Amino acid sequence: MPRLVSSDLPFFSSILPLPPRPMSRCTNLFISLILVGLVVITCNAAQMPLADTMAVPTVPVAQLLMTQHDLVDLVKRWYPRLHLAAHDSSTLQEGKHFLLVIPQVGYTLQTRGLAAVLVNAAFRNRQANMSSITSQLSYTQNHQVIFTANSSVWMPDNRFLWTSDWRLMHYPQATYGLGMYTSTDRVINMDYAYLRFYQSLLRRLIPNLYAGLGYHLDLHWNIASYARNRELTRISRYPYGVEGRSVSSGPTLQLLYDNRQNAINPTGGLYVNAVLRANSQLLGSDETYQSLLLEIRKYVHLPASSDNILALWSYNALTLSGNPPFLDLPSTGWDSNGNVGRGFIQGRFRGKKLLYAETEYRFHITHDRLLGGVVFANAQTVTEPDQTSGQFEKVIPAVGAGLRVKMNKISRTNLSVDYGFGLDGSKGLFFNLGEVF
Repeated sequence: MPRLVSSDLPFFSSILPLPPRPMSRCTNLFISLILVGLVVITCNAAQMPLADTMAVPTVPVAQLLMTQHDLVDLVKRWYPRLHLAAHDSSTLQEGKHFLLVIPQVGYTLQTRGLAAVLVNAAFRNRQANMSSITSQLSYTQNHQVIFTANSSVWMPDNRFLWTSDWRLMHYPQATYGLGMYTSTDRVINMDYAYLRFYQSLLRRLIPNLYAGLGYHLDLHWNIASYARNRELTRISRYPYGVEGRSVSSGPTLQLLYDNRQNAINPTGGLYVNAVLRANSQLLGSDETYQSLLLEIRKYVHLPASSDNILALWSYNALTLSGNPPFLDLPSTGWDSNGNVGRGFIQGRFRGKKLLYAETEYRFHITHDRLLGGVVFANAQTVTEPDQTSGQFEKVIPAVGAGLRVKMNKISRTNLSVDYGFGLDGSKGLFFNLGEVF
């Protein structure tokens, strides 16, 4: 799935109180900001992170308003007759809610041009973080139809967290086979319909630590795979889920630790998420198999006396046993936010196990924090198909740099524009609202 924007646009969170947002799922063109502006000014959208997403400024808000600037400040300077008041999503009071509709256009490597409509409802329970329910409908230049619905609902006092990730898609896309020795010159076209139904309920054990259970369903049907106008029944000699229909169904066990104060743009802290999934034929799966997701993010100041950030990310998706359907195998760009593998197209590498690491240095360009920059490097590897070694044999890195434009100085939300280069000749431009991780 492309990185479809599934959260509010921070520029306009300075006009109306909007819910905070995590990393977006879609590359996004600047023109989408203009379209959204026409809607909001004349009358948002978020899959909330699992932990507290309320921005907690590291300096007093009054000082932020005086010494730092964002895009709204520029608009107010250029168009002083527009009376735009600065607001932050934390102003939404307990028991209050709002509903917004956002049109967007965008572009991704895997979709080309796209048009989307997002609907967001946000509310706050007693002594709880912001809750959000978001849906999005998109149509792309590659004739893909994508509907998503995501929610993160915090119960009173943050004792429980209810999350969901629902998707319904018709999604023709390119794939390249299994392992690290594939080539972009040998493209395999796949066409299929996809239903995702993920539900989880987490309970707070101690501050910042949550644990819970869930259920995950991945259903693909009308799967057709073609190469050189010839229909395939195997890809890289892998026969599972290449044609017809595939089902993965099973319960999950999740453990989450997150002490970040601001998940939109962390200035420190640690995030650890582990999800164990047991797919079973008793619950409708084609095959019985187990998988483990382990994700770790760490943020440190570098130098220690500055507010420049060195961000570290480890994402590991492992098949512990059995044979997942082809489309459910770990793959580049198929993490929940679609951000693994900047520099590569979605689905570029795929295997039973995926290891991924990325580091990014975030720094300021202007003293007022309106503009910032990043440099990043990542590396990924997947296991080779079973008919060879079934082991990790090759690591492929990517490097890149990016620009950050401050959209909301209180929530620290940036518009991220990155260009990445992969070692195998892959390259691309990537847009995100909020930091990539």
